[in-house]
Amino acid sequence: MRIWFLTGSQGLYGEDVLEQVRRQSQEIARQLPMEVEWKPVLTGATAIRQVCQDASRDDDCAGVIAWMHTFSPAKMWIAGLSALRKPLLHLHTQANVELPWSTIDMDFMNLNQAAHGDREFGYIQTRLGVPRVTVAGHVSDPRVAERIGVWARAATAVVTLRATRLARFGDNMRDVAVTEGDKVEAELHFGVSVNTYGVNDLVAVVDDTSDADIDKLVAEYEDAYDVVPGLRRGGERHESLRYGARVELGLRRFLDEGGFTAFTTNFEDLGGLRQLPGLAVQRLMADGYGFGGEGDWKTSVLLRACKIMADGLPGGTSFMEDYTYHLAPGRERILGAHMLEVCPTIAAGRPRVEIHPLGIGNREDPVRLVFDAAPGPGAVVGIADLGDRFRLVGNEIEVVEPDEPLPRLPVARAVWRPLPDLYTSTESWLTAGGPHHTVLSTALTSAHLWTFAELTRTELALIDGSTSVRRFTQELRWNDAYYRLAAGL
Repeated sequence: MRIWFLTGSQGLYGEDVLEQVRRQSQEIARQLPMEVEWKPVLTGATAIRQVCQDASRDDDCAGVIAWMHTFSPAKMWIAGLSALRKPLLHLHTQANVELPWSTIDMDFMNLNQAAHGDREFGYIQTRLGVPRVTVAGHVSDPRVAERIGVWARAATAVVTLRATRLARFGDNMRDVAVTEGDKVEAELHFGVSVNTYGVNDLVAVVDDTSDADIDKLVAEYEDAYDVVPGLRRGGERHESLRYGARVELGLRRFLDEGGFTAFTTNFEDLGGLRQLPGLAVQRLMADGYGFGGEGDWKTSVLLRACKIMADGLPGGTSFMEDYTYHLAPGRERILGAHMLEVCPTIAAGRPRVEIHPLGIGNREDPVRLVFDAAPGPGAVVGIADLGDRFRLVGNEIEVVEPDEPLPRLPVARAVWRPLPDLYTSTESWLTAGGPHHTVLSTALTSAHLWTFAELTRTELALIDGSTSVRRFTQELRWNDAYYRLAAGL
């Protein structure tokens, strides 16, 4: 996807000035931290409306960066901004870094007045209620470039979600509250289409997989991972590995043929599947698919968005679940895992393919990748449906190595220290109604989460190093008032 770069000016200054605006605008565009599609300088309402409509219709346009090089009367932008359906970044910059103190004259002032023009543009965006992110500073500043890059990733996620299709294989886990949600509202709010498909529709595709394709995939497993001897060719459990490969091939085919980039499974509804999909789900997540266990489609949507934002960044991003605590004073930690489905992009080393019994689901022992998560800073984020809105709950964390080896834990896992500390973090998370299913990422930061929330107009309750429970509780109450008032306007 591409980012469009728009420059605002007006015809008042004459063609010589507009030519300088064009040249300087192109130079600013060249310095941006991604390739952009530069558009001709905009000086009138008709051209502005047309380019905003064109951006909205272009499936390859991920968002628009707008900069008012000179003064661009904002009434010209009303129709265009009202028609714009793509994420917007207001870049408040200027061509020069330093002022030429000894030579500055009114010609220079008339040409270089973004400080003037961007205030006019900021006003009309606020008056129209346009969702956007504003970044101020020269594009040569690494801090500015980083923030623009974060916006571009979030914008791409927002636009991609609008065309996302999610397949639910079965319903969500019985009697669980937080995995429920309003799928119609999700499509209105995020654009993602969530629908249920019979598990045995998937089984038919799984059963139709050829032995030759299974042979190739099993060879890939043995090349990419440490496969335990019992699962290797000639091992007593090798057929279980082959069935895991069969499930992966069938699941990929079902998703790809249906145009799905996110999905859910549920151990309570496996139909004719002989195993709960484990290895298959882990590998699909590694390839960028969204996933939620126990039918948790909201977390699957969120994981898909985070995978898009994290594409190409160091670190990993995975479906996760808070499982249990280490409460030793001064060394408090959270141990996260799931039955099977943790993405290997967060692995510290080469994963192992293992097979172990699963006490739920009433099926054969499933194969899965087992590993520890790589240490490093990261974030955990969950999504909840509060009835009147969606709420994102985020927490800045530090993934750490386990204090000791975990030889008897037969699943992939992550251990992390939540900021500011475990007690403040968990009390705040519970107060916000945050879910137990989350997305854990060592590729993304809270800046990505905040930007995504701003562009989708979704509440984000963020727990970080400066959080106190009292202040956090107050912020939630203020948010309640704001979102309920805003919904009524």
